[in-house]
Amino acid sequence: MHLKFILTALLLALVSSTAVAQLEPFTDYDMSDELWNITMVKVDPNMGDDYLEGLRDTWVAANKVAKELGQIEDFFIYRSQLPESGHANLFLVIKYPNSDSLDPSKSEYDKFMKAWGTANESKTREITKNYPGMRKITGEYMVRRIDIK
Repeated sequence: MHLKFILTALLLALVSSTAVAQLEPFTDYDMSDELWNITMVKVDPNMGDDYLEGLRDTWVAANKVAKELGQIEDFFIYRSQLPESGHANLFLVIKYPNSDSLDPSKSEYDKFMKAWGTANESKTREITKNYPGMRKITGEYMVRRIDIK
């Protein structure tokens, strides 16, 4: 009976210390200033290259301008090697330097629109009309990197 009591007490001590042991932000881990916006897209079968062609002339072109203006740090497209698995097979990623860069700014908008131009704006509207027939956006996330110490 004495051994049973000791084992029970030991088990309770282990469980309660596990429940109390939590990581502390800035002590046990750091969060990046940078943010990544990740858009998950499910591209229809046999439409992958057509969709990428449209992205080249719209999303990629616009992000190149934003990067040149310093409004974003970088951007990426990732495609699953298993295109029919899960809820997404294409991931559009934009890296922002910090959350301040996401705040509305008329001056930044005006800089972008001046660099982007009316011709690109009209072209983008025309191309994106085809997107609903090629893909479905299945999720969007704004994430920070976590570095465990």
